[in-house]
Amino acid sequence: MKPSARLVTPLVRWAFSAVCRIDASAMSAVPPRGPLIVAINHVNFLEVPLIYAYLYPRDARGIVKAETWKNPIMAFLAHSWDAIPLDRDASDLAAMRLALDILAQGKILIIAPEGTRSGHGKLQKGQGGIVQLALKSGAPILPVAHTGGHMFWKNLRSCRRTRFRFSVGQPFTLASPEGPGSPVSRAVRKEMTDAVMNQLALLLPPGQRGEYPDPARFPDRTIRFMEKV
Repeated sequence: MKPSARLVTPLVRWAFSAVCRIDASAMSAVPPRGPLIVAINHVNFLEVPLIYAYLYPRDARGIVKAETWKNPIMAFLAHSWDAIPLDRDASDLAAMRLALDILAQGKILIIAPEGTRSGHGKLQKGQGGIVQLALKSGAPILPVAHTGGHMFWKNLRSCRRTRFRFSVGQPFTLASPEGPGSPVSRAVRKEMTDAVMNQLALLLPPGQRGEYPDPARFPDRTIRFMEKV
């Protein structure tokens, strides 16, 4: 972790607590050590600095769109937290290698499987990159959902604080339903992606589950749950 992150992180928590009522009590369930892929829902800019701030002091790095560096404030935060720039218009192998290196070092990798902001707070279709990272690294996935952020701009205009709340699920690994060593087909990868997204959906109220409205009925045959630490 960069020295600048140790200064920036508490400042971010303080600054956002002035405009948000943040309930981050669930973040105590994040495992204190070991490699971990944190899967988050992506609503707007708000959850990005907050997820970093409330994962601290764990060393976490996120995969962030390359365009982030065009915004001076977000570029400063991304640089401080040593975020990984991702070219979304190409197959970014360099970003993939960096992400796998981070997990190999026992750190946290933050990824938004939707790939882009929703704005409205409802889950969009998940992308398969998180499955590829999980299978290649063997690292567990931890779903972390947040609510309230989609009201931020409306509340800000009304001079109201936004109620922002984190929810943390149970960590799990991905495995072929055919057993260890079995090939993972395109169809199985799609099933795994949906399984990840349904675990996120379970942490959200029904009105925000979007493309995954009935997660409890989804078969979890590609998921191997782990006990919380």
